Amino acid sequence: MKASVVLNLIIIVCTAAAVRREILSSGARHVMRYYTTLSNLLSALAALLVIVCRLSGSLPNWVLVLKHVATVAVTVTLLVVVLYLGPVSKNFKGLLVTGSCFFLHLFCPLLAIVTRIFFDRTGGGFGIVLLGMLPVLLYGLLYFQKVVLAPPARRWDDFYCFNKGGKWPVSAAAMMAGCFLISLVFWLI
Repeated sequence: MKASVVLNLIIIVCTAAAVRREILSSGARHVMRYYTTLSNLLSALAALLVIVCRLSGSLPNWVLVLKHVATVAVTVTLLVVVLYLGPVSKNFKGLLVTGSCFFLHLFCPLLAIVTRIFFDRTGGGFGIVLLGMLPVLLYGLLYFQKVVLAPPARRWDDFYCFNKGGKWPVSAAAMMAGCFLISLVFWLI
């Protein structure tokens, strides 16, 4: 499908440009610790595989499952910014419509959602819903290790404020529940 190839190509180009800009301004080590960056890179990888497979004439279901997983991941990014980080930081506009944030928080996630729903549909059972939760689970474990368990001198700042006041159990439960619902909705569509 031509539309799938074009939209997935736009995801790749915009993600590459936005991540490059972030790395040049803040350094790779800093940029690569954010879920936003990692989820968008996963989405770009899935988009690349969809393009290659579509152009080769064979699109295996595992590529579409990866597209599902990546789309859930970037949808989490979009919703966390819109529903949590924007209001908490009081910088809603800055997080959604300026610079590379526009591409990583809004534009590329929306394109991933459109391609997943209309062009890159996967087949399979309920296990796909659980696979969709994997990036959030893995990143959540990393974030917990770096923010809560690491020795104070090696800790990351709690830049998402998910452990504010020691409330990481509530944050973790909310993130996993939200991720489950997102993955379930995409699977049901």
